[in-house]
Amino acid sequence: MHTLLIVVFVLAYLAIAFEHPLRVNKSASALLGAGIMWTIYAVATDNHHLVTEQLNENLAATAQIIFFLLGAMTIVELVDAHDGFEVITSRITTTSQSVLIVLIGIVTFFLSAMLDNLTTTIVMVSLTKKLLDNHDDRLIFVGIIVIAANAGGAWSPIGDVTTTMLWIGGQISSVGVIKSVFLASVANLIIPLIVVSFMLHGKIVGKKAESVGPGISTKFERNLMFTVGLGSLVMVPVFKEITHLPPFMGILCGLGVLWLIGELVHRNKPDEEKQPLTMVHALSRIDMPSILFFIGILLAVSTLEDSHILPSLAAWLNQAIGEQSIIVAVIGVISSIIDNVPLVAASMGMYDIHQFGTDNFLWTFLAFCAGTGGSLLIIGSAAGVAAMGLEKINFFWYVKKISGLAILGYIAGILVFLVQFKLLHG
Repeated sequence: MHTLLIVVFVLAYLAIAFEHPLRVNKSASALLGAGIMWTIYAVATDNHHLVTEQLNENLAATAQIIFFLLGAMTIVELVDAHDGFEVITSRITTTSQSVLIVLIGIVTFFLSAMLDNLTTTIVMVSLTKKLLDNHDDRLIFVGIIVIAANAGGAWSPIGDVTTTMLWIGGQISSVGVIKSVFLASVANLIIPLIVVSFMLHGKIVGKKAESVGPGISTKFERNLMFTVGLGSLVMVPVFKEITHLPPFMGILCGLGVLWLIGELVHRNKPDEEKQPLTMVHALSRIDMPSILFFIGILLAVSTLEDSHILPSLAAWLNQAIGEQSIIVAVIGVISSIIDNVPLVAASMGMYDIHQFGTDNFLWTFLAFCAGTGGSLLIIGSAAGVAAMGLEKINFFWYVKKISGLAILGYIAGILVFLVQFKLLHG
């Protein structure tokens, strides 16, 4: 049974990694892999009651992540429908490329922590198209945006789906991950940013930001929805700390508040004018294939955990390598080649939370490495894939121009993390 489960998982994994050459959506591969693996596990196990209980437990844990992602993605879509992100982007004006890239890097870093790295990348790449007319100039900026978005998402419990998974699973706390990972994430960004700003010294921005014309939402509506939407996301960790309820309850409450305010603000508008600004329209724009991918991959990995394959792998790694920091750093590098969601899900199954408690070195270092390691290659993160599609970035161009910078940042972040941990924990 174990061999068969591993074979199916590897095949599904390969299908996910080679999604574009195969022209098969990764969600289909993940769902099919999960279905086949649970079928094999159920047929090969005599205790069907135990299998059902395990599946129900895994489904509950997966549902918490999915509800959280649905709520967060819907809030972001509704704010975007009101052009809410113009509140930030319209304030960035400069004629120096070296100054502009620093500003964009910093804004991306903190915006990613409050939203998520994928959404932030889309927003900031759209901004660079307004600021820079030359495509070659924009590519360097987009490369920095990918690094900054992943670095910013790594230290926030809501900034990256892998960090969110660890947070919801109880491996990290909101305060713990910020304290442990923030400085390392800053180092991860600041080193590439310094190098690139020197490279761009003296270059002038060829095209100033264009003023935003009148849209379908007023300035008051834009500011209101941006403030309430961003506030709803930022308050989720506070909600969890105060109530001790799962994060998805906080995000759903915030979604309800934003929905109510939207209904009240637009209640007197005609239907054709109100429709693009409604929550119902925002829900229709949700990336459901990605949601289904998360469901499939999390359930597939849970089979490996319940069949004791992952704990055995953890024991083997500890025996073969021994040093946890090296194991986690390697996982971060691997996440640049294949999706970091199943990697983190597998790691959560490999190590027992009762042995490695909340905010243990293993989990906080994993949050950093898995979150930032994806920047090493353009296909290594959701932010990179989005940027690749938006600006038609060539894989080998990214390797030549950006990967070296990302490696410098990754190494710098690891060193800062280890030094900080050593100083604080002896």
